[in-house]
Amino acid sequence: MLKIHQIFILKFLLLFSSTLFITSIISYLALKSIIIEHNKNHLKHAIEFIEMELENVVDMDKYVAKIHKRTSLRATIIAEDGTVLAESNADKTEMDNHASRLEVMQSNSAGYGDVIRYSNTVNADFLYVAKKATYGDGYIYIRLSMSLAQIMDDFYSLWKKLLFIFLGILFFAALVSQQMSKRVVYDITQITNYLDEVSNKNYKAILKTKYFYEFLQISLLLKNLVKKLSKNEKKKSKHMAKLRLINKQKNDILSAISHEFKNPVAAIIGYSQTIQDDGEMPKNIRDKFLGKITSNGEKISKMLDRLTLSVKLENGDLKVNKSEFELQQLCHEVASNLLLKHKNREIVVEVEPTVLYSDKTMLELVLINLIDNALKYSKDDVIITLEGQKLLVKDSGIGIKEDELQKVTSKFYRVDKNSWDNSMGLGLAMVTYTLKMLDSSIEIESKLGKGSTFGFTIAKMLKH
Repeated sequence: MLKIHQIFILKFLLLFSSTLFITSIISYLALKSIIIEHNKNHLKHAIEFIEMELENVVDMDKYVAKIHKRTSLRATIIAEDGTVLAESNADKTEMDNHASRLEVMQSNSAGYGDVIRYSNTVNADFLYVAKKATYGDGYIYIRLSMSLAQIMDDFYSLWKKLLFIFLGILFFAALVSQQMSKRVVYDITQITNYLDEVSNKNYKAILKTKYFYEFLQISLLLKNLVKKLSKNEKKKSKHMAKLRLINKQKNDILSAISHEFKNPVAAIIGYSQTIQDDGEMPKNIRDKFLGKITSNGEKISKMLDRLTLSVKLENGDLKVNKSEFELQQLCHEVASNLLLKHKNREIVVEVEPTVLYSDKTMLELVLINLIDNALKYSKDDVIITLEGQKLLVKDSGIGIKEDELQKVTSKFYRVDKNSWDNSMGLGLAMVTYTLKMLDSSIEIESKLGKGSTFGFTIAKMLKH
């Protein structure tokens, strides 16, 4: 199968050759006609010279022989009645009457007569030109003729020269076509190589066409297209990364729910089956087991509530309802409530009276999660303190590894993955979302084995 540049070159050469061929045919016919016409005029001029010398001619036969010798033209003098008076190339006595010859008849009315005809006398095609002229007291016909072969020899000589010129032009055109083909191949190769690079997602590939404006236009369009492809690829990568993150989050949710719900569900099933199997179970033990079932059911309910709240906070579905409240009082209230759950623990509140203008419920949620987290991962006292415009929750517990500091605020992530409680690793994630809504952010400092400090600024919550 031919390539596009080969088709182009072949069609170019075919078109050029066809044009040259047609031009040659037309030139051939035109030149032939011109040369014949030129020779007619030449014979007419020669007849005019002969006509001027006729008065001085004594011997017609010698005169026509002289003309033929000098000009190679066949000369014939014809009487008004058609009798041949003199002939340079044949015996006049054997020649027919020429009164009916077409060129003689034409000369009677048109001054000159001409015709191309085969001569039986000399057995060759001739161009005849005749003119009626005055001679003595009467008229005669002067006729000159030349062999058509002689005319065509001149024509063919000229035509061969022209043919060589045409062949030279054709050869030059072939060389030009070859050079054009090389340039076309170069530009096409550049484009195909570029497309191959792009197909391999090399969007930084270089495309340089050198010779043709059309290929330059194509290369510019391709570069613009590749830029769009590159942008779309980046968007696609970001979108895929986002989808992978969403899928991971879904998997995390399912994994967390499966893991965290397993213990309370197992407890509920275990206690329920025990009650069903022992119809004579004492009332106090039965009530104790029912209490365990209720307690585990409440744990599941709280986990679902926290999960729902986390999703709402992440999506920004909750509205901030600001009001005035006392920070020190809020810290004491949260501490008191948490001590009911964590008995034999101590929560130290070192917060000066400070009036805030913010969402009290959301800030309470933040404090509950931070303090509960500190109580969970430490055994010593937990300290709540206000340093400047930062509220800090400090503990001297197990601490957090440095490589985990950036992960602890992620959903479903917990430092101790083997322990079970009803948090599902949502606490710090909820704190992060909530503080963002309150124009603040969480700050964490921790040393492994020495404890952690969780804090946030209250600068934008202060009442001015």
